[in-house]
Amino acid sequence: MTFGSRLALAMDEHGPLCVGIDPHPGLLEAWGLPDNADSLQLFADAVIDAATGRAAAVKPNAAFFERHGSRGMGVLENLLGRCREQGLLSVLDAKRGDIGSTMQAYAEAFLAPGAPFEADSVTLSPYLGVGSLQPAFDLAAKHGKGVFVLALTSNAEGHTVQHATSADGVAVAAAVTAAAAELNAGAEPLGSIGLVIGATVGSAVTDLGIDLSALNGPILAPGVGAQGAGPAELEQVFGNARRCVLVNQSRGVLQAGPSVDRLVEAIDSASTEAQSLLQTPS
Repeated sequence: MTFGSRLALAMDEHGPLCVGIDPHPGLLEAWGLPDNADSLQLFADAVIDAATGRAAAVKPNAAFFERHGSRGMGVLENLLGRCREQGLLSVLDAKRGDIGSTMQAYAEAFLAPGAPFEADSVTLSPYLGVGSLQPAFDLAAKHGKGVFVLALTSNAEGHTVQHATSADGVAVAAAVTAAAAELNAGAEPLGSIGLVIGATVGSAVTDLGIDLSALNGPILAPGVGAQGAGPAELEQVFGNARRCVLVNQSRGVLQAGPSVDRLVEAIDSASTEAQSLLQTPS
């Protein structure tokens, strides 16, 4: 089964919530944990226990594990293994991007069955050209994995690259979206090549002439709800593609820890809110 099919099923069953696993120092401190690899394990286990059967996916951010060296990466390896064992879809937030054999190596590290850091999907950066990501697209298609490509991010600096236009007037973000749509053509019920689009990018989708309804793939969307985007903003950014939106929530959920019961409550609340916000206006 393709990643797009598995994600569509998970979203139908559990709602459109993706829970971030971001054990940054401030959150570890708020949980009463020291900033070390042992704490990463406790943090990850609590979030996985709470999210399994309640969220469509989880998104561990590789950077917060990498900063603890080999022990931190061991925790990430264990985390991804637990997700596979429990049938919880994983989006490894690695934002990798390179060319040739290096991109092939990244793809094999994250998308090859049996790899230590095998995930169901991975975030990638297209700013060496979307074509540079082809090894990851190929491996994802071969093994039923997914890819989320950065398209429109809500950070203040993002527009300087993503809104830039080529000689024929096509914006970078529009070209990235069109390439993903081409790879998803004909997929049912959902393609496996997704985009990362911030829910707070305002009119950028319309201004840049981007047709998200043609993407036919998942959209990973930070910035929903307490982070800024309500129904009006979601309508403006995603329009008829709202059914494909996977809402990322990190700190808003994670601040409920370390209690697993409180994390469960936070996940249920965030999932209900996400479903409500993404409802098509009558």
